[in-house]
Amino acid sequence: MDYQSTRGPLFASDAEAILRGIAADGGLFVDPSLAQRPFDWRRCLTLSALEMQSMILSHLLPGIPDMDALVRRAYAGKFETEDLTPLVEVGGDSVLELFRGPTAAFKDVALSMLPQLVAAAKEQRGDTSETVVLTATSGDTGKAALEGFHDVPGTRIFVFYPHGGVSAVQRAQMVTQEGANVTVCAVRGNFDDCQTAVKRAFALLSGDERLRARRQELTSANSINIGRLAPQLVYYFLAYARLLERGRIRCGDPADYVVPTGNFGDILAGWMAKQLGLPVGKLVCASNANRVLTDFFDTGVYDRRRDFFKTDSPSMDILVSSNLERLLFYVSGGDTALVRRCMEELSREGFYRFPDALTDRLREEFCAYCCTDADGAEEIGRLWREEGYLCDPHTAVAVRAAREYKKDRVSHAPLVILSTASPYKFPAAVLAAIGGGAEGDEFAEIDALARLTGVPVPKGLSALRGRAERHRDVIGVEDVVPYIQNTLSEE
Repeated sequence: MDYQSTRGPLFASDAEAILRGIAADGGLFVDPSLAQRPFDWRRCLTLSALEMQSMILSHLLPGIPDMDALVRRAYAGKFETEDLTPLVEVGGDSVLELFRGPTAAFKDVALSMLPQLVAAAKEQRGDTSETVVLTATSGDTGKAALEGFHDVPGTRIFVFYPHGGVSAVQRAQMVTQEGANVTVCAVRGNFDDCQTAVKRAFALLSGDERLRARRQELTSANSINIGRLAPQLVYYFLAYARLLERGRIRCGDPADYVVPTGNFGDILAGWMAKQLGLPVGKLVCASNANRVLTDFFDTGVYDRRRDFFKTDSPSMDILVSSNLERLLFYVSGGDTALVRRCMEELSREGFYRFPDALTDRLREEFCAYCCTDADGAEEIGRLWREEGYLCDPHTAVAVRAAREYKKDRVSHAPLVILSTASPYKFPAAVLAAIGGGAEGDEFAEIDALARLTGVPVPKGLSALRGRAERHRDVIGVEDVVPYIQNTLSEE
């Protein structure tokens, strides 16, 4: 099956799309027939979590063989529950816990799978080159990618994160990472700077003769890679199946999903699930003080020319939401000229205006809310006091959005709130929100939070204590490309 660039008539097989990560024209790979190919979504809902994932990925990536075996290798025994993403009832709504994997963040669902897809794609194409994975992270992608790719034969991974722009626990997870094939580096700037630098590296290095001579090929572990995005659809199906089991809905009834959103991959996965037939109602886009997406859905203008805020929910501190480009392609009916123009204007002028008629079409399926750190802290404290449920600052943004959404729509479908990270990844903010405190480093804060709440600490986080830092490099944005070149040439 052919995937297509969002920006023009460039095509690739599903295996090629996974291995390339990004199209040669800078566009993202999409399945232009996504909504046309029949998918038995009702049968999918009757399956186990791993069977469900295999069925979805076999449909989206039919050129990748032995999907059942790949899914088992990716997930079996690595998550806290066989259900992968348990659904918990909290205050009349449902919270989908996406953080029960090895790094305590939602990225585990996709990044446990991506290395398997990369290996299978290489085998399918007879590709014996070294795959060099370039990844920008706002906090969680980095560790999940490192966990998936470290010491995988035939791969090399670079992770770039904003210096001072991730939580102390997120940083500790990355800089202590072991593995002979991993490089972790801080970049002076924010996540958008890291992401732009990685995209620039793709543009400049994809045809590099020195890499070609060493048989090294670039790909990405960010959700710009369709192999990273496709595995995220499964938890929308899992949530819907659990709502059915509990009698909250009847098959065919809609469910609304509230998604804390930064790079737009997680919420786009929900929209893609809807194209496969899943009865997704409204998709509620929840943002922090970096409200570029909220303003886009309100006005139809995407404008990154604004102040950038470092918040208590750093994985959402993003002003350029890359996966929105895929949605523009789909809602415009595959108008690659329009998408290319919008992306060029965003790069050149810092903003673009999407056509009013198409923006209205987006609003039929999406709505958007945002909140401040103070709002989020209020939600963390309220949930703990009233429901005995502990959530992290990203989930709190979604909880506040859900409350605003219900005020605006008295009649609404059952709500599923996506919880994207363990509260122990952000112990200082969570402690302060529930009236606690601690002196010392992040591990003292984790201990204090555990004593105060009795909520178990994820094993992967408690195991960080005492691990030595292995990656200390800090570079400028302009140094990312030469840093990659020099590191690869030294091997």
